[in-house]
Amino acid sequence: MFLSASSVPQTGVRHSTFESLRLGRSSQSIASGFLRLWDSLNFKKDMEFVGITVLFLDKKVNSVIHGFTPLGRANHYRSSLKAGSIVKIDHFEVARCSSMYKITDHPFLICFISLTIIDEVITDAHEINFQSRLDCSTISK
Repeated sequence: MFLSASSVPQTGVRHSTFESLRLGRSSQSIASGFLRLWDSLNFKKDMEFVGITVLFLDKKVNSVIHGFTPLGRANHYRSSLKAGSIVKIDHFEVARCSSMYKITDHPFLICFISLTIIDEVITDAHEINFQSRLDCSTISK
């Protein structure tokens, strides 16, 4: 697993917006605000833990997209996901979001894969007002 949450300042973060995401596995990067995470449970199988669902905000296009970390990688990424932080995510899979599980208006879902790298962005990131798009206090755990 590749995972880091370095405190070393990063400059010149190059990234795509949510609008430019392409379906499939990708080496592209996104930098966005990290809004919230919660455990995903399978209600049909005695509330079995199946992974972590996350929400990301792209202030450039005022868009929210959700992501998913499956059970096998959940513990590796949990410590790198801090609500209110700005993160850069590299190497992930983009899939169509099933209408059954759709929690944002965005048609895609970001899936963490074994190559996914998450870094907290310290410098040169866009300032994000986390209350501008979504009031996180209204989302139940």
